[in-house]
Amino acid sequence: MRTRCRCGGECHLHSKMAARVMLSLATGARRATARVRGEHCALSLDAGITTLTMTRALSATSFNNREDSWFKSLFVRKVDPRKDAHSNLLAKKETSSLYKIQFHSVKPESLEAYNKLCIDILPQIHKDENYPCELVGTWNTWYGEQDQAVHLWKYSGGYPTLTEVMNKLRQNKEFMEFRKERGKMLLSRKNQLLLEFSFWNEPLPRSGPNIYELRSYQLRPGTMIEWGNNWARAIRFRQENNEAVGGFFSQIGELYTVHHLWAYKDLQSRDETRNSAWQKPGWDECVYYTVPLIQRMDSRIMIPLKISPLQ
Repeated sequence: MRTRCRCGGECHLHSKMAARVMLSLATGARRATARVRGEHCALSLDAGITTLTMTRALSATSFNNREDSWFKSLFVRKVDPRKDAHSNLLAKKETSSLYKIQFHSVKPESLEAYNKLCIDILPQIHKDENYPCELVGTWNTWYGEQDQAVHLWKYSGGYPTLTEVMNKLRQNKEFMEFRKERGKMLLSRKNQLLLEFSFWNEPLPRSGPNIYELRSYQLRPGTMIEWGNNWARAIRFRQENNEAVGGFFSQIGELYTVHHLWAYKDLQSRDETRNSAWQKPGWDECVYYTVPLIQRMDSRIMIPLKISPLQ
């Protein structure tokens, strides 16, 4: 490359200097590019090493955790699996009574006729010695799910007695006619077979007038034993006013269901009785430990029919 000197002519000295400058610039550019590329590669390499190191560290941590968990498991106390069903652990040992609770949703315009039909037929079954079952109580809901009838039956011989009664009733033409007429009045119906908690009161007939509250709890599966342990201590806080009628848990139907049946003179008495429990040391602890076990709960205030043994 030649450049023109100030004199206007070509100067070899200036040409050489210009060439050197251009070469120096080109070399610097190549070195800068190489340096950037080198730094990028170094960063990539560092990132790869870091990622590999982290991966190895996580793997080692996971392995160590497994090792640690396995090692600790040698010293953690294990809960032995129970050798008996929950029903045998919670139900009364001295009896083999089985209970059936029925929920009938009645057409609003048919409730009066439904009650009359029940009043005519149910006492006959209750009193007839050929049917080894007892009507514990029969009610209409007052507050809660409206236009609903609730019936509670007891079968003292357990499942064999239930089967015997059902077989005999199928041969009873009057009862089958009753069922046919009753079916025309219903919107829906469901039932459950229940056992009685060993620590609860026996649901014996009582005089009235009373209102009854049926509190139903849907528990989380696997928590029935814990519920029973807490309520075995808590039930003593609810005995002063004779309000505890019966406590049951389901065996067939909607499972992990608990029913507590209470009796009060009126709604004001109910409010006062429930509030007084909070003044007793230990009641709050029962509530604290049992509330987390509940998935869903429901309350019905019920009025007994005149044929109900629980008045």
